[in-house]
Amino acid sequence: MRTIRPPLAELVGTFAFIFIGAGAVGTEAYTRGGMGWIGIAAAYGIAMALMVASFGTISGGHFNPAVTIAFAVVGRISVLRAAYYIVAQLVGAVLAGLLLRLIFAGVYPEAVIGSSHLGTPVLARDVSFSTAILIEAVLSFVLLLTVYGVSVDPRAPRAMAALGIGLAVALALLMAGPLTGAALNPARAIGPAFAAQYWDNHLVFWIGPVLGGTLAAMLYEFVFLAPDEPTDLTPPSPAPPVA
Repeated sequence: MRTIRPPLAELVGTFAFIFIGAGAVGTEAYTRGGMGWIGIAAAYGIAMALMVASFGTISGGHFNPAVTIAFAVVGRISVLRAAYYIVAQLVGAVLAGLLLRLIFAGVYPEAVIGSSHLGTPVLARDVSFSTAILIEAVLSFVLLLTVYGVSVDPRAPRAMAALGIGLAVALALLMAGPLTGAALNPARAIGPAFAAQYWDNHLVFWIGPVLGGTLAAMLYEFVFLAPDEPTDLTPPSPAPPVA
């Protein structure tokens, strides 16, 4: 049981995150703009915060293959554990997408076949493939810095971990939701895409998040968490008292 709990937590947490967030996109389509990007950003951000609060102590609360890959690169988790996590995350994402398809196919079919594609991230008309990768990479860089700053760093304010990560997700959507969907997460892209069978520019949501997230993890792990080195300006230790 101990070995299955973390991947299972990743599956359930990713499922809930995408079901609520992508579901909000479908609801926004159903209400013809009634929620807007602020509502969608709030749905994704609050869902992430709740899942991190619920499962962070069990699995670490990744819910994102880009986070898991970054942690594996810097040695925070083993490659085998990372593989388990990524499979669980993708399964949870696909299950969420399929359930959303089942719901919206009967309630509002346009949410499946229309422009929202069940919440699949979509590039704006004027955003190129390379620009989209840059946007996703930079925002994923910020997300991983936040993850490290509020949950990994031993000096971190642990009580703020869930809120901080949720806010980072929400703010990314507010900044770039209309441009790329601000996925920052390959699972968030693949779940709805699989259910809607919409794969346009799908590689953007793997390349950008993995690249930006890994760079941020390496920066924080090897620079900000590195032990301080003594310099010539460091005062010498006082000499021991003479008996």
